[in-house]
Amino acid sequence: MSRKHRVCKQLIILIMQRNNMVGQNSKVKVGLSMMLEDDFRQATASLFANNQVDVIEWSFDTCWQKGLMPGWAQDLLEYYSKQDLLLGHGVYFSALSTYSPLHKDWLAKLSNEIRTRKYIHISEHFGFSQAGHVLRGAPLPVPYCAEAVTLGKENLRRLSDIVNLPVGLENLALAFCKEDVLNQGIFLKELLQEINGFILLDLHNLYCQIQNFSLNPETLLQTYPLADVKELHISGGSLNTLGNDRTIRRDTHDGDAPEAVFTLLETVLDLCPNIDYIILERLGGTLNNQTDMANFQDEFMRIKNIVENH
Repeated sequence: MSRKHRVCKQLIILIMQRNNMVGQNSKVKVGLSMMLEDDFRQATASLFANNQVDVIEWSFDTCWQKGLMPGWAQDLLEYYSKQDLLLGHGVYFSALSTYSPLHKDWLAKLSNEIRTRKYIHISEHFGFSQAGHVLRGAPLPVPYCAEAVTLGKENLRRLSDIVNLPVGLENLALAFCKEDVLNQGIFLKELLQEINGFILLDLHNLYCQIQNFSLNPETLLQTYPLADVKELHISGGSLNTLGNDRTIRRDTHDGDAPEAVFTLLETVLDLCPNIDYIILERLGGTLNNQTDMANFQDEFMRIKNIVENH
């Protein structure tokens, strides 16, 4: 057993010995998106040690092709699963692609996944990331139309039948036009209504759309069925310059969360009555130094303070 693994074992024992987990008695639990890289382990060790992480979210399908995960990560997932504090978040299902053998294989692996770990709910991304035998990571938007709604409902029903858990969809940052942005809320509502699903509202994704299409935040929020929002994501991103010298904001999860995202958080907490979980996201391998790690810890504690003072 490696030293890192032994330290994490000791950490988990410490957590289990404490019954006063922060946030255990509050409605909204604040947690982290689980990463496997060592910079994530270093940046979050003190948060876990001090019982600040109420819940963790695990993108289970990102590890299906990677082989064995680090022992410390396995231990954390096992602990939060046993405590009924583990959220599942898929990346590659591609809910708005035509059903294919890739979907069938993904669902079979998910069926095995939920037998291995206990999840509170399962969420996926709005949009599509596969076509035929082609699979890519970043989901692309789909125009709002009856055919797309029907296709998405069928795929989400298949997912729901497999997991027998609440199923949600995360709003997408990328959009081809303002009309797509303004239609996404009702699109999500229609996709989820037959399975009584929920919306995972990513606040940085909203911020990308606000910036890229010069939208008023309140106007955009009014297009969503906010009572259906059960979970929030908070993250940072990056700016990219297009060929016409126009910059667009992308949800790349590789930087600090903008100040405007924290402003959105306070607004959304007032407007969404059924939020249960808030997850801070940051890609592993992007916490490059002690300053990055300290900023990440500060962001997490800022979210906790906003929730506790709300």
